[in-house]
Amino acid sequence: MLAVAGSFWAASCAVALGPGYTIEKQEIRVRFADKPEPRIEVAADYHVKNTGTRPLRELELRLPGRRFHSNELRATWDAKALTLTQDPDNPRSTRTALAEPWKVAARHTLHLTREFSPAQEAETSLSFSSDAFFLPAAAWSVELLPPDGLFATGGVPAKKWNLLVSVPDGFQLHTSGIQKKNSRKGRETIVMAEQGAEDPYPFVIAGRYSAAEIGRGNEKVHLWTSKQQDTAKLRDVSDGLARVFTAYDAAFGERSKGSLQTWIVECPVAAGCFTNLNPLRAKLLGQDENERPTAEMISQDTMVVDLSGGTPALAAGAAPSLAASWLGYAQNPAFFEQRAPLTMLPAFAAAIGRDAAEGGDSRAETIRRALRLIPPVGEKPQKEEDPRVLRVKSFLFFYALQDRYGQQTFRKAIQYMLYARRERDFELSDLIAAFEQETHQNVAEFVRMWMKRPGVPEEFRARYERNTAATNKESTP
Repeated sequence: MLAVAGSFWAASCAVALGPGYTIEKQEIRVRFADKPEPRIEVAADYHVKNTGTRPLRELELRLPGRRFHSNELRATWDAKALTLTQDPDNPRSTRTALAEPWKVAARHTLHLTREFSPAQEAETSLSFSSDAFFLPAAAWSVELLPPDGLFATGGVPAKKWNLLVSVPDGFQLHTSGIQKKNSRKGRETIVMAEQGAEDPYPFVIAGRYSAAEIGRGNEKVHLWTSKQQDTAKLRDVSDGLARVFTAYDAAFGERSKGSLQTWIVECPVAAGCFTNLNPLRAKLLGQDENERPTAEMISQDTMVVDLSGGTPALAAGAAPSLAASWLGYAQNPAFFEQRAPLTMLPAFAAAIGRDAAEGGDSRAETIRRALRLIPPVGEKPQKEEDPRVLRVKSFLFFYALQDRYGQQTFRKAIQYMLYARRERDFELSDLIAAFEQETHQNVAEFVRMWMKRPGVPEEFRARYERNTAATNKESTP
């Protein structure tokens, strides 16, 4: 991350301090063909200039994770084929040696092509059908990387560039960026969407969908389904989603006005949409540990859902994944790779959203359910170092912060941290700093008490177990 951060900083300098290049112009073209077999064709052009201090002899590209069944990436340099070689130290990176050194101030064109096809039998890849497809943010496009060397620059996308998507007539289409132009070619519709700095990872979703608008107040929800839905049933879905939006606003702060639209789209192939199976999170939410997810965000404002169970359960199923829209989907690429306790912030958010969707108040029960997974101090069926125990403690840690400092302070501090560290890594120190700014107290000591000592604080455990005992006593005839 330091190398990438350095490239962004150095790119802003008027005079190059090291090796590097600039992407002066770029364009990515996506074409979906539904016949004879569905496939997604991707082609990208990058017009680049060596703006560094020395000639360059190779290029490095970062490939998306193998989430789709695809052929090998093909590349040309000024229409001449390049040989791509996987980096032995990083399986997601590939390098290619240039036939001739790329001279300072020289311009060239890099052309990349790839084709995706539906997942094969027994594969766990994302999939699609002849009626619909999707390309999630940060899961399909190639990233150009800066060259090796001190103060290296390169790979930063052009300030404005075009994403062109071709789909069969009759398809609904939603993409990142701002749709600028529509045209027709044969039986296809071509949409040009301008991408900018606020669109770091492009995405596409399209299909033969029936569209409906639901939601309450300022929130607008676009529901795309393979079949038209009953209007009366959608009112209950709308009410449930409104409660979820309200709960997330209260916990993490309101989203920007530009984020008040959400697309909920039926998954093209239910078995090939979801990758976030998390047994521990399911257990914390009171679900079966082997229960498959039914919703997943594919961008900041769009999710795919499994509607095989009908729309009544849509709000509860969508709520946990919707949290990513508040927590910063794709704004912090390493968000789900954080260390404890931050790694459990999404699970904490999921509990809030699911509770709101179901219209109940199971906060205390959720906490008690998690406490049962942590042995009391003195009992040692599990070691403190057990990763599962640490994750459960991390989950409870956010409830403890709410109890200690109040809901309003919690919301302001979390919102500040997410905003201040947007598109950058954040660590526990950033969380502590945000709370200390709001409270003017020594929050670090409270964090150490929670995360460094064995088990959970007895005062916290007793508070919720005492509430259970009181409830049981009141219900006894």
